[in-house]
Amino acid sequence: MKLVRFSKDNEVYCGVLEGAAVKVLAGDFFCRPQAFTGECVPFDAVKVLPPVVPSKIIAVGLNYLDHIEEFKRSVPHEPCIFIKPPTSIIGHGDEIVLPRFSKRVDYEAELAIVIGAKCKQVGPSAAAGYVLGYTCLNDVTARDLQELDAQWARAKSFDTFCPVGPVVETVLNPDRLRIRALLNGKVTQDAHTSRMVFSCAAIVSFVSQVMTLLPGDIIATGTPGGGGTLHAGDTIEIDIEGIGRLTNRGRQER
Repeated sequence: MKLVRFSKDNEVYCGVLEGAAVKVLAGDFFCRPQAFTGECVPFDAVKVLPPVVPSKIIAVGLNYLDHIEEFKRSVPHEPCIFIKPPTSIIGHGDEIVLPRFSKRVDYEAELAIVIGAKCKQVGPSAAAGYVLGYTCLNDVTARDLQELDAQWARAKSFDTFCPVGPVVETVLNPDRLRIRALLNGKVTQDAHTSRMVFSCAAIVSFVSQVMTLLPGDIIATGTPGGGGTLHAGDTIEIDIEGIGRLTNRGRQER
């Protein structure tokens, strides 16, 4: 089931995407039981929004074997996590603003986990029960600033540096998915989630030992090797099997 959050006539709605139409929900994705309003709207007639409004975005670094080899790093013994602020989130079709004082902004294709229920200190075998679904995420990074700083907060946290969407897929095996990035239509990242060092279940469990995860929180599971730099006017697409394609365009900060 593909969940989508959207605006129409200056109102925000949640719904379920079925083909080319959205069945509108009476509440949000976390209401139980869920109910439909009976209204159905064409998908191409709405403005797609980020699918959730998280309290936090947790990201995992160095979680693909080819990415580790690319950066000549050792395989980590446990997930390396950092946080991106909610203010960095944008949706499908929105612009990624390239900061004036960064000379190199990179894109990173990632599978993202969306938390569906309050989660604290759960084991890997129980983790899936706390997941709403999965979506596409672009962990945009000011690479030159990342190389200057001892930690990554500045490089990862600019406004617009976390495109997410366009939908949350609730019925999916996250360990068996093809993940790609396409820059101006050319494939620059092409990998498989089976190459992750830590599975989605292991990541949810690990993060839940550190902090309480709340409904709508997002965990980005790391990027594979490849990728590259985003310039003003470029179109970057994150395509994940079973979910869809997240599309954004770069724009220089004025």
